[in-house]
Amino acid sequence: MALLKKVNQILLLLLVLTVCAILYSKIHQVPLALRNETVDLENPEEMEEEIPVVICAAAGRMGAAVAAISSIYSNTEANVLFYIIGLKTTIPHIRKWIENSKLKEINFKVVEFNPMVLKGKIRQDASRPELLQPLNFVRFYLPLLIQKHEKVIYLDDDVIVQGDIQELYDTKLAPGHAAAFSDDCDLPSTHEMVRSVGMQNTYMGFLDYRKQAIRDLGISPSTCSFNPGVIVGNMTEWKRQRITQQLEKWMQRNVEENLYSSTLGGGMATSPMLIVFHGKYSSINPMWHIRHLGWSPDARYSEQFLQEAKLLHWNGRYKPWDYPSVHTDLWENWFIPDPSGKFKLTRPDS
Repeated sequence: MALLKKVNQILLLLLVLTVCAILYSKIHQVPLALRNETVDLENPEEMEEEIPVVICAAAGRMGAAVAAISSIYSNTEANVLFYIIGLKTTIPHIRKWIENSKLKEINFKVVEFNPMVLKGKIRQDASRPELLQPLNFVRFYLPLLIQKHEKVIYLDDDVIVQGDIQELYDTKLAPGHAAAFSDDCDLPSTHEMVRSVGMQNTYMGFLDYRKQAIRDLGISPSTCSFNPGVIVGNMTEWKRQRITQQLEKWMQRNVEENLYSSTLGGGMATSPMLIVFHGKYSSINPMWHIRHLGWSPDARYSEQFLQEAKLLHWNGRYKPWDYPSVHTDLWENWFIPDPSGKFKLTRPDS
């Protein structure tokens, strides 16, 4: 009996140990998803935050988008996701260009923009018809096109990036601000360029202060303007403040009352943004938006200054893929020829 009792005690002890082992395993078991996350933590590349960059690919100037993308991709180790926005007719061309060039390694999505959203919202102006192109207004609709990201970078296609795009993405937006821009008065070294070619850098150059609706805004005409060719946006704030709807309202009012015009300083996209974002935006480091390179075929910055710049913008009529233009060598460094041969650079000897 004593022996049987001892055996029973041993069996009971083994049973208890087995139950404890099972319970311990259940409690401390790492779920599959968490195990994967642990592996990711050991592989920083897989944990990197995506940096969404929006660039439009427009017919007739598609090489601009290619050069911009090439410059960004070549100057960063960040995990950039390019959103390339085009019209239905242009999407096959830009996709083929990317997939048949060294850009085939980039992470990108092609998104179609439906120009019907602009119906009745654009006042026709023949002075600069390129400013009326549908893709010029893509920046108004960022949350509708790019839905899964909190923070987004938008770039005009006529830029090249010489710095690490991570720096621009790290721009801090103040609480309640839906976007960050570059002030047109923010960099003293560009003031001489502005004066030399007669550019506008105040609200007076973008809004018609003869109209009562503009005067009622209470914005001084001498207020420094900003350039929306480079935007760091907070999509949550953008949606909360109904920025897209506000911009559309001013577009509609311009159709009815002619409150601004592309014959003024900045075309049809800048003016409504100046109204909606007045006093409610954060600032981008000035070296991340050196602009006005396309305002005159004669006015030039110093080479040293341009080498220090993080981003160059050929805003204006004189584009670096056309002739005449300035500092074309800096742009052409990043240009990738069109495999289809449809897009060609215009040069003096071409």
